[in-house]
Amino acid sequence: MTETITGAALRVGWIGTGRMGAAMAERLAKAGVDLAVWNRTIAKAAPLREHGATVSESIAGLRDRDVVFTMVSTSEDLERVLLGRDGLLDGERRPAVVVDCSTVSTDASEALRRQCAERGVDFLAAPVSGNGKVVRAGALSIVVSGPEETYARVAHLLGYIGVSVTYVGEGDIARLVKIAHNLLLGVVTQSLAEITVLAEKGGVSRHAFLSFLNDSVMGSVFTRYKSPAFVNLDYTPTFTPILLRKDFDLGLAAARRLGVPMPVTAATAQLVQASVGSGRVDEDFAILLDLQAAASGITLKAENVVVDDGLGAADEAARS
Repeated sequence: MTETITGAALRVGWIGTGRMGAAMAERLAKAGVDLAVWNRTIAKAAPLREHGATVSESIAGLRDRDVVFTMVSTSEDLERVLLGRDGLLDGERRPAVVVDCSTVSTDASEALRRQCAERGVDFLAAPVSGNGKVVRAGALSIVVSGPEETYARVAHLLGYIGVSVTYVGEGDIARLVKIAHNLLLGVVTQSLAEITVLAEKGGVSRHAFLSFLNDSVMGSVFTRYKSPAFVNLDYTPTFTPILLRKDFDLGLAAARRLGVPMPVTAATAQLVQASVGSGRVDEDFAILLDLQAAASGITLKAENVVVDDGLGAADEAARS
């Protein structure tokens, strides 16, 4: 560990500025962090200049940073940006710490951790719960595992990004926590779709039903957040069916490895697969509602009602 890993002296790099990565990097830049960013499509990183970040034309340009965050789509992408030709660690000069916020398998994370260790680089697994809107509202949750000393030294950076940062231990167990979280995400959304369609087919508007549910003990931050999509059929993507299917594959593989029966999750996985098979892979996974309606013999129409997603107050605070 280099002596530069101390407080405000940190120079930070960021790899991956898609919907999530850009929003997370923006929070670091707005906090005054010395930040340089890279994305395969440079145009997606360019808006961060407005918030004080510099944009690197190559990953190699981030090797002199103390800490580098990664936020990419797959295990293969993560391996490529770290270990591929001209990757972050493909050179004599390397950052002291890599903090990966992607959702990848535990096995892939363990392998990359070993590769980082061989090069003298500490590795933190730090997957997140939320989407771009949640990040901008200051409501992101982060779970972290890896060397506790390393976590302590970069915790303030994670605190700029998320409202909640939970350290769960050594190694890569944060990956299991995130996968378990996303399994519940899918199961709850499918259950919400089923009961919403049941109510509608019985003559209750989706808006009325979800208003009641959200104000009851069964309501949650998530059910409230998903209500505008369900009521108005706005499937602007925050998390696609393909990404959810990937997480179900990872979760069910972990369940087999650990000997944990998950019958409800397995059934939901088939419905997630059906959503992918529908071809609507560029929409939000809330299309599970449409598939449930079709299976129930009804066609949904947008209700065109203003619905509070529960993030309004947080959005206002973020803008002030």
